[in-house]
Amino acid sequence: MKKIKEAEDNNKLNRIGKTSNTIFNVIFIVLALVCIIPVIFVFMISISSEASLTKFGYQMIPKEFSMESYLFLWREKETILKALLVSVGVTGGGTLLGVALTTTMGYVLSRPGYKLNGFLTWIVFIPMIFNGGMIASYVVNTNLLGLKNSVWALILPLAVSSFNVIICKTFFRTTIPDSIVESAKIDGAAQLSIFARIVLPISKPVIATISLFLCFSYWNDWFQSSLYINNANLISLQALLNNIQKNIQYLASNPTAGLSLQQYKNLMPQEGARMAIAIVIVLPIACAYPFFQKYFISGLTIGAIKG
Repeated sequence: MKKIKEAEDNNKLNRIGKTSNTIFNVIFIVLALVCIIPVIFVFMISISSEASLTKFGYQMIPKEFSMESYLFLWREKETILKALLVSVGVTGGGTLLGVALTTTMGYVLSRPGYKLNGFLTWIVFIPMIFNGGMIASYVVNTNLLGLKNSVWALILPLAVSSFNVIICKTFFRTTIPDSIVESAKIDGAAQLSIFARIVLPISKPVIATISLFLCFSYWNDWFQSSLYINNANLISLQALLNNIQKNIQYLASNPTAGLSLQQYKNLMPQEGARMAIAIVIVLPIACAYPFFQKYFISGLTIGAIKG
């Protein structure tokens, strides 16, 4: 009876009242709108005519609709497509490399019998507090590693994050029983075999979480391109957007269709083009997120509840 009473008391404590539930729903709806409305606003600007934007400014419901911004991007499809392929390649390759490095580092640091565990944990943890700075990183990546104007300059600096390594370490330490690892060792399995055949198959939540973090990081990054890339063939889509935001004449630097430079600039939907390319950048990652959501949530909450 005592246990039943304790269970009922716990249920009462964990129960959310209707008023609290309503308040939480309202808060979450407001937060969702805060995230969605700016994207809708940018899209509406991208389908507004340039004359309407000049006369009335930015409006949620345009006075005059126009697809000229997207037609302009279509005319510049070679430049856009080239930058898109760079972003996709860097995001895909960087995510795979980052997941491989992060999970292996996290697994090693999660093993209690590893002699250098404490020392390497501090090595990983210290960059979360402070680092050498941008100048030191630039000198190392360009002079020492020779990554200037290389696709590796877009991949390697973001491949490993101390935060991601700590997440992996915590997941492996709290989720992977030591008895499973010890049993595999007794059967003669090497550490690499244990990691590949036993640990990874039951680590989908943390792998999906780290993959999503890395995917966002690579896809949204423009800073590495601004630092290390001068070759127009290696400019990412995000760096292209940044260049357009700073100077819309970036796309007009090579006039096409036999037009003069001034004629070409006059035909460009400047404000709409900025917003249109922003939508082009947002859509792929927004479409990919729902497929990761289930694993992402379970990966973030892993270890929070034990039962």
